[in-house]
Amino acid sequence: MTEESLIEFPCHLPVKVMGRNTPQFRETMLAAAASEVGALAEEAVSVRLSRDERFASLTLNVYVEDHDHLRRIYTAMHATGLVLYAL
Repeated sequence: MTEESLIEFPCHLPVKVMGRNTPQFRETMLAAAASEVGALAEEAVSVRLSRDERFASLTLNVYVEDHDHLRRIYTAMHATGLVLYAL
């Protein structure tokens, strides 16, 4: 059985990860993503804090070659142990 994707690769996709708003969260997530996609331009990154600023949501607009590449990006971020949730 072959899986069909609703996403046409290669493409740019927003990758969103959420974690505690700590000094190392953004830096670590950018480094994890960079290990798979290279350095990201400042305009490719956005941060949104929760109301009480305990949590941060990071959206990274990345170029993804295929489904396996996308999986590697998420795996690298989760491997840090700082991701609480990912979309």
